[in-house]
Amino acid sequence: MPEIYSQKPNDLQTPATGVSNALTNSSKTVADKPKESTLKKLLGSYLVKPDGFHFETQETEEEILIFMREHPIVNAGWITVTIILFLLPLTVIPLLMNNLLFLKGLPSGYYVILPLLWYLGVFGYIFTNFMQWYFNVYIVTNKRIVDIDWYSLLYKKLASAQLEKIQDVNYKQSGLIESFFDFGDIHIQTAGTEPNFDFEHIPQPDRVVREINKILEQHKK
Repeated sequence: MPEIYSQKPNDLQTPATGVSNALTNSSKTVADKPKESTLKKLLGSYLVKPDGFHFETQETEEEILIFMREHPIVNAGWITVTIILFLLPLTVIPLLMNNLLFLKGLPSGYYVILPLLWYLGVFGYIFTNFMQWYFNVYIVTNKRIVDIDWYSLLYKKLASAQLEKIQDVNYKQSGLIESFFDFGDIHIQTAGTEPNFDFEHIPQPDRVVREINKILEQHKK
């Protein structure tokens, strides 16, 4: 799991699997960055120079310049499925009880236990999908780009490339939904044996590409 802290690692009081979701004030302020709300800091998909963030392989002099997740609209699919799963027992169970005679003879406890097991599975479905969205992050620092892919509580994958290895940055935005909600895929091409990077479903991809190119130009200077 990517270790994105709200405080410096040594100051964490209640670490939970290496991650803290709250944010704290940072000693460094950014003059050209407007103050962001706590909710945006927690759930934002595109943050510039976010205060208080830290990832596990971050170096001492390394500063996070851009922090990205997939656009929140990508969660619409599993959220819709969740609503259906929540409503399903409320409609299906009464229907089955009225039409299947053998269900009428079941002990009353079954009508409590079975829905509880169902909703436990639904909460597991919510937890997995939310965690995959929340912890799959893309980071641009003053030294490199970082792609953190979260698969489960026990497995994650981190890939990075130094800024001097980046050759080209472009984006693709296609379809009505991507155009309406303003998100798309960013492709980063690297030199040599370094892996290429695909940042998927990123908000404001044109702006992100411009910002990354500015960072690359400053880094070359």
